[in-house]
Amino acid sequence: MNSGSQADRTEREPAIIAAAQQGDLQAFDEIVSAYQELAYSVAYRILGNADAAMDATQEAFIRAFQGLSRYRGGSFKGWILRITTNCSYDQLRYKQRRPSTPIDDLVEDDEHSNILLAGEEEPEAYTERQELGMAIQRALGVLPSDQRAVLVMSDIHGLSYNEISEAMQISVGTVKSRLSRARSKLRDYLLEREELLPAGFRLGIDRTQS
Repeated sequence: MNSGSQADRTEREPAIIAAAQQGDLQAFDEIVSAYQELAYSVAYRILGNADAAMDATQEAFIRAFQGLSRYRGGSFKGWILRITTNCSYDQLRYKQRRPSTPIDDLVEDDEHSNILLAGEEEPEAYTERQELGMAIQRALGVLPSDQRAVLVMSDIHGLSYNEISEAMQISVGTVKSRLSRARSKLRDYLLEREELLPAGFRLGIDRTQS
């Protein structure tokens, strides 16, 4: 979707939501089309399993459709992600899973770790990032689900503190606290297992001098 069509959809979103609240299935289909990729991505990174993430995403949109009459404004993206996160937590209650995503440069005083936000890469850098993702898959598994969700929303999808606060129904201070703890735990985990990381992503210990 180009920036023009995205801006147009954003401008039309209140009308689309209002139509969907009146039972317009075509309008709800537009909502699904606009948010299904984001919802699935969040669910996948929380759950680390494609089938479980698909189940959580489908359940999220079923709940969203059933609950549209209770939506009273505010960030619709945050509302959808709150439902998606809750559905993902439901999946986690049945079986512990390990999510995966490449993480590095976990800077606690920045709102987002820029290394996680998608951008264009050279093929070698992309391959290295993919290798890093294999190591990080286990690293994310050490986090409590609430910290994992905050980190995914912030450092993978670039949501602001306020958006995460609304999505998870917690205070901005709690968002910052959970994000800080999550980044700290991941850094500690990676530093303890640095040999598992691609050389370009090792976090600072020069083993050639030992």
